[in-house]
Amino acid sequence: MNYSHRSPKGNRQMRRLLNQCANAAVKTKGSIFEIVYRRHVPRMGHNQTIGVIAHRLCQLVWILLHRQVRYEERGPAVIETRKRKRTQKMVRELRKLGYRVETASVQLVQLGSPA
Repeated sequence: MNYSHRSPKGNRQMRRLLNQCANAAVKTKGSIFEIVYRRHVPRMGHNQTIGVIAHRLCQLVWILLHRQVRYEERGPAVIETRKRKRTQKMVRELRKLGYRVETASVQLVQLGSPA
């Protein structure tokens, strides 16, 4: 059994390419990789966290190529739309059961000097 926590060096060019992609993915606002980076970096430091992100990217590319599936982002922007759809579905089901549901509309207030 190998209990080492170190990863093997692997292909130098592939490792460099994946690390560059990981650094770019981490800087993309609202991406799942940014969230994973922020979760791991206090514990592991930048370099090891980039290694984790690069490994996830490698797994993702393998899945995309071998299973021939389309990539769907799972960041916070997607979560907001999912929450909205879930709310609509729950309201629909409550109405179907005979409840009267009124949704409150949220108004955006713009702060600044009065015009």
